[in-house]
Amino acid sequence: MTWEIKKFDELTVAELYAILQLRSEVFVVEQNCVYQDMDNKDKLSYHVMYWQDDNLLATARIIPPGISYTEPSIGRVVTSKTTRGNGTGRKLMNVAIKKTIELFGVTGIKIGAQLYLNKFYSSLGFEQTSDIYLEDGIEHIEMLRKGQIS
Repeated sequence: MTWEIKKFDELTVAELYAILQLRSEVFVVEQNCVYQDMDNKDKLSYHVMYWQDDNLLATARIIPPGISYTEPSIGRVVTSKTTRGNGTGRKLMNVAIKKTIELFGVTGIKIGAQLYLNKFYSSLGFEQTSDIYLEDGIEHIEMLRKGQIS
């Protein structure tokens, strides 16, 4: 099992395909949400990937400041159905948070989180900063994490 972090231009075609396939599997099929996944932010982002053999089990993107928010952001956080419940999502977020701080030397990371994940993201130091809003028919909230990873 390996963690990799690559800029968009460093991704192989197979890696990009695996990322888009996993995101489609979870966000479009499982969550029954029709939305435009490819939003041009991927090209500007760093991609965190967790592999077991040739299977992508988890991925997220780190978006530089000034693109989604004033602060850098972590988005498209997704884990494969086969690996949920064993802490992979927490590990993914910790790797992404650490890399975001390393890349941008920041004291704040902003995310747009699905509302039902509020408790999970709160446990990672994020605090709700907005009212509930609908994005692609799913309730979301903005959250901000201040400070360094422990």
